Amino acid sequence: RQIHDRAAGVHGVARGCPAVRSGPAGIAPDARIVSLKVLRADGSGRTSDVLAAIEWLRANHRRYQVRIVNLSLGHPVFESYEDDPLAQAVQRLIDEGLVVVASAGNYGKVTIDGKDIPVFGGISSPGNLPDVITVGALNTFGTVARGDDSVATYSSKGPTAFDKVLKPDLVAPGNKIWAYMAAGTTVPGGVIPPEYLSTAPDGSPLIAMSGTSESAGVVSAVAALMLEANPSLRHRHVKMALQLSAEFLPEGVLVAGSGSLNAAGAVWMAVN
Repeated sequence: RQIHDRAAGVHGVARGCPAVRSGPAGIAPDARIVSLKVLRADGSGRTSDVLAAIEWLRANHRRYQVRIVNLSLGHPVFESYEDDPLAQAVQRLIDEGLVVVASAGNYGKVTIDGKDIPVFGGISSPGNLPDVITVGALNTFGTVARGDDSVATYSSKGPTAFDKVLKPDLVAPGNKIWAYMAAGTTVPGGVIPPEYLSTAPDGSPLIAMSGTSESAGVVSAVAALMLEANPSLRHRHVKMALQLSAEFLPEGVLVAGSGSLNAAGAVWMAVN
């Protein structure tokens, strides 16, 4: 069984350490990242490798003080989440006390005769798991104002296949997200368009990417800020606060879930 997505693997966010770079900073720049690489350079991989990484996390999360797991990957849903080994492995992480965020998938449309046709029921596994925090992609069009925001057409829509779970849980910025680019970075097709490359003030290379993988990372970072503000929070508290503080979007629950991520509101709810 193949897994496809744009991310490099399974990421656990542990307690913070001082940021050392100048230039653009992420939402939680002091977070420490434990990165478990499970995919090949072209973004493909095997479910068994992801399961091995998840089991490693279960065994070692206390040693490395991991509290948040970001799963920016997935495979199509072939069975109920109750029978899916990947979904059940993720459930065990949640039961272990970890906050788990997953991408919704990039199966929100198909193109027929040059026209984009919306597709419903395309949430990928493990995003189809009810307990996981499943994140779709929001296009902010590069503006600060929220009035022009809309859910990216590629972002997977609910309900989930087989189980008909209402997903995604919320959406977050996921279109053309800039980040530092590691040496040797590759993309499917082998060529990175020049408009997706830039340079940070400190001279480091930057790359912009789009997808629910990126939006899941945004929510994982906000979850880190929530746990920093209130370390006693559990997974269900984080999920509830993220959803209750999200700003309504007219696309509806099957497309946008509870709405657009409101980082300040979520942190406020974490404290209060």
